[in-house]
Amino acid sequence: MIDDEMRQLQTDLDKNVGHLKDEYSRLQIGRASAALVESLQVDAYGVKQPIKALATIVVPDAKTIQIQPWDKSQLGSIEKAIQQSDINISPVNDGINVRLNIPPLTEERRRDLTKVVHRLAEDSRIAVRNLRQKVHDKVKTMEKSGDITEDDARSADKRIQEKVDKVNQQIEEMAKNKENDVMTV
Repeated sequence: MIDDEMRQLQTDLDKNVGHLKDEYSRLQIGRASAALVESLQVDAYGVKQPIKALATIVVPDAKTIQIQPWDKSQLGSIEKAIQQSDINISPVNDGINVRLNIPPLTEERRRDLTKVVHRLAEDSRIAVRNLRQKVHDKVKTMEKSGDITEDDARSADKRIQEKVDKVNQQIEEMAKNKENDVMTV
């Protein structure tokens, strides 16, 4: 039973780290990246779909993202979705493609982005603590019901803490690397 909880904890911790990576990839740090727009939802054919399902996303240089829809009738929908998103970049529709020109970051914007990086890392650490508490409570419940011994519970708590420490270290490294990316001109 404890092994099942440990496997579930590891799966949840891995999902947490994956989510943080996704969030960091969406941050606009002054360089063009397809991840910035690929998951934006577009009203197309009466259904919301991600841009990557409707178009080819190309990054021809470090400051430009080019979106070429497979169906030209979707140009307006893609342009509208980008305008309504929170990426704060004005799209240019040339009738064939939608282009996004990434502006250089100001010092103030870089500082704001580092705050976002730290907030995302802290949110991730909070989620890890909540996962740890949930598994810890389950272990305590198993101990009280007599399913496991006190030694097994102590051993499980130690293993839980080791996993949590390892993931927190990963989160810290990711935050430090992303902060360096943001502050690099």
